[in-house]
Amino acid sequence: MDRLQQKSKKRKENSLNGVNNNLSRTAILGTIIATFISSTPLLYLLHESVPDTAVWDTFLGTYESGFWESAQYAMWVYTGKVVPLILMFIWFFTCKHWWYHALLVPIVMYSFQIITSYHAELENTDENQILILLPVLVIVVPSIYLIRAKMFNKINMSNKTLEEMEAEFMIKPKGVWSKVKQYF
Repeated sequence: MDRLQQKSKKRKENSLNGVNNNLSRTAILGTIIATFISSTPLLYLLHESVPDTAVWDTFLGTYESGFWESAQYAMWVYTGKVVPLILMFIWFFTCKHWWYHALLVPIVMYSFQIITSYHAELENTDENQILILLPVLVIVVPSIYLIRAKMFNKINMSNKTLEEMEAEFMIKPKGVWSKVKQYF
């Protein structure tokens, strides 16, 4: 009987260590994400370290501001679009709600703005965004509405709460990479 109790005790210890190990990974990842989010004002202010000249020489290469006429102004434009895009990606990959696909719309919008800002030879940088966003909107908006309608139909037919319905509709990939692979 002693050996059986010892084996049982070792199994409990091993299972507790696995939970603690998983918990510590989650805590570390959460700490990294929270630190990055809280440091985004510093990322946004990086444009102030760029010289106010048309050509900026760095160890990575030379940047010519072209249409913007000032490297500092160009970096201000880029940081004003890249920082929200990064925050949207973090929100998208960490969101646990059924509606997180709606975040694809602002992600595509900011991506399009960055691309058109890079090709700043066009005078009207933020024009015609709706033409690029339209295919995304055509897919995302009806699918979110259908999921919502299906949820509320099931709520009316059953005794489940809204949280239980959200959990039922939620797609739960095991990690960030599997969540990315889910879309491609």
